[in-house]
Amino acid sequence: MKKEELIQKLEFVKDHSPVVSIDKVIALIQQLEVERVFGITQDLAEDIARRIERCLDNNSDNLVNTDDAEFELSYDNRIELSRVEVNVYEIIEHVTACLEEFVEEEDEEEATEEGVLRDIEE
Repeated sequence: MKKEELIQKLEFVKDHSPVVSIDKVIALIQQLEVERVFGITQDLAEDIARRIERCLDNNSDNLVNTDDAEFELSYDNRIELSRVEVNVYEIIEHVTACLEEFVEEEDEEEATEEGVLRDIEE
């Protein structure tokens, strides 16, 4: 059932039943229902990218294994890095930690819903 349909039904009940404070119920339902967006905005994507970049930059010493790096001497006596191991696990850990900052916790949502239900019962 859509939000508008529910409000119409509650408005009908309000006209026929003065026992329950339907105005309060309607107001709480309007606050409770939030339209869920399944995409992210450009600003949010840029914010996430900046935080990940900062996090990886601040922890760059842990992202590659410099102890096992392999070098070669090129024909013009330049030293070139030929092989280095990237610590993918460490990168994923940092990226995951950054993304978790943007995730809404289900416990917070449930606590809000429980508070609204208590308000309705009062």
